[in-house]
Amino acid sequence: MKQDLKIQGLSKLGHYLQQFLQKSEIDYTHDEEELAALMRRSEVENPWFTQENIRFCFKNWADILTEENIKNWLAEYQVSQLSKKVGLILAGNIPLVGFHDVMCVILSNHIPLIKLSSKDRLLLPFFLKKWGEFSEWNLEFQIVERLTEYDAVIATGSNNTARYLEYYFKDALSIIRKNRTSVAVIKGDETDEELQLLAEDIFRYFGLGCRNVTRLLIPKDYELSRLFENFLGFKDVINHHKYANNYDYNKAVYLLNQENFWDNNFVMLKEDSALFSPLSVLNFSRYESVEEVHAFLVENESNIQCVVAKPELGIENSVNFGEAQNPSLNTYADNIDTMQFLSVV
Repeated sequence: MKQDLKIQGLSKLGHYLQQFLQKSEIDYTHDEEELAALMRRSEVENPWFTQENIRFCFKNWADILTEENIKNWLAEYQVSQLSKKVGLILAGNIPLVGFHDVMCVILSNHIPLIKLSSKDRLLLPFFLKKWGEFSEWNLEFQIVERLTEYDAVIATGSNNTARYLEYYFKDALSIIRKNRTSVAVIKGDETDEELQLLAEDIFRYFGLGCRNVTRLLIPKDYELSRLFENFLGFKDVINHHKYANNYDYNKAVYLLNQENFWDNNFVMLKEDSALFSPLSVLNFSRYESVEEVHAFLVENESNIQCVVAKPELGIENSVNFGEAQNPSLNTYADNIDTMQFLSVV
């Protein structure tokens, strides 16, 4: 009964977001005005959280939070009969990036102890408040400044902070997430529409998410101009001052070091074997056979979150162009099944 109420409440939250996104400001209810105000405050506190990107995030949640989707997702798992306290150290690189972890804990019948990121501290509490109201159930969660009493931990950080987290939580059941990035494989026969969808995978959230593509694998004789032509839909990213600062800095470094790169005045392409690239830069390498591609992906598997490619390339668990920023409910960070982990806490 309690689980059914949680599921119904979560699906109502999805419907609420759908309605919110379809309204103009003059039609907002009192709590929709509250949400709009939180969105504006979020951008003030963290300029990367533009209104466009927050609304894009809301649209994704609105689309997947249907009762059918939630039930189909949860059907694979056993709900714990004994509630435990699960500490969550959330990231703040893109809006509501930690909401999926919080959902998993609550729907596993556990109690999340939530350490919010200072970069994303406003929207999640509102979502939880509305979920509780729609569920007609008092959702159990705590927002904390420091984790003390817990039975398990899920923490997200950089590669550097992950070392400290692993040491600090060495005696607890835990998932410690590190830096990951995403890769796109160009086959060579993509349409302009497909390449424009790839631009969404690259530039959405300014490239700050682990599902953003920062590394391209392209055929040996592929013309880079085709990429630049189809990236123009995102040329306005250069008007964002923080993105522009990164672009100017990285361009200056490459010029000073006399490094080769290709530039279209808002993103640079650099032939570089590194998997991770700086913000405003896309690293790429050329390949002669699909076997080279598969070898690269296997070698870097532990650092890759998502692979964007055409299905005919036969890359396991790859997603189509334009889908990197639209994960489903059963898509888990670092490919670690969070719900399965929570079932044995």
